Amino acid sequence: MTNSARTPSELLAIAVQVARDAADTAYRMRAEGVVVAATKSTVTDVVTAADRAVERQILDALAALRPDDSVLGEEYGEGTNGAAPSGVRWIVDPIDGTVNYLYGLPYSAVSLAAEVDGVVVAGVVRNVSTGEEWTATAGGGAWRDGVRLRCSGEVDLGQALVGTGFGYDAGRRAHQAQVVAGLIAHVRDIRRLGAAALDLCLVAEGRLDAYFEKGLAAWDLAAGGLVAAEAGVRVAGLANRPPGPDLVVAAPPALFAPLHDRLAALDAAGGP
Repeated sequence: MTNSARTPSELLAIAVQVARDAADTAYRMRAEGVVVAATKSTVTDVVTAADRAVERQILDALAALRPDDSVLGEEYGEGTNGAAPSGVRWIVDPIDGTVNYLYGLPYSAVSLAAEVDGVVVAGVVRNVSTGEEWTATAGGGAWRDGVRLRCSGEVDLGQALVGTGFGYDAGRRAHQAQVVAGLIAHVRDIRRLGAAALDLCLVAEGRLDAYFEKGLAAWDLAAGGLVAAEAGVRVAGLANRPPGPDLVVAAPPALFAPLHDRLAALDAAGGP
């Protein structure tokens, strides 16, 4: 592959190669023992040495394979200033679900997506502990282990298993808890698993019926959001806004409107 390659399938092949190697490193470092390197937004928002090492490995690999691309990573930010000559930008979450990773819970992932001219066209999410891998290309569907994915066929919100997540700021968590309290009587149940990219992939294959969360960054959403969308999931914000930090709602078309309206009534995009 050359640095000029821009088709979704070509970019996905690179993403898969890089993400698998990165997940292997994360797995090995977890077995060797986790070291907290720093905190970010709060003292509970941790960064491990593995987060930094894995992202550096991904950046180095992409620089060798695609020197004219830019990169946005959770730990090191924008790797290239301005627009990349190639028009391709990689979006990296080296370990999504860092707290799970810290505690040895098997629900964390490497997430890597490629944008072309601002549109995500390829993505891979790989569970560090289990090796499960989800991939998608724009227009090419979503896949896991060679099986094409379709989202849940559930049409009744009252029977839907819904995933969500909480922020690190105590004030935000308190507001999010109020939203959950107002929603839980209107759905089958709620799960909080702790890694947004994986949550979105579970919605893609119907292991969760729907998902919502406030506070997601681009690296939380890019790859998992594409996997979900390519499996037939509607991924959006409230009131026709795009998905983003204010709120991400991911649900099959039949569930999206009732979940959206309930979340809007609960002011899910509000609070700190």
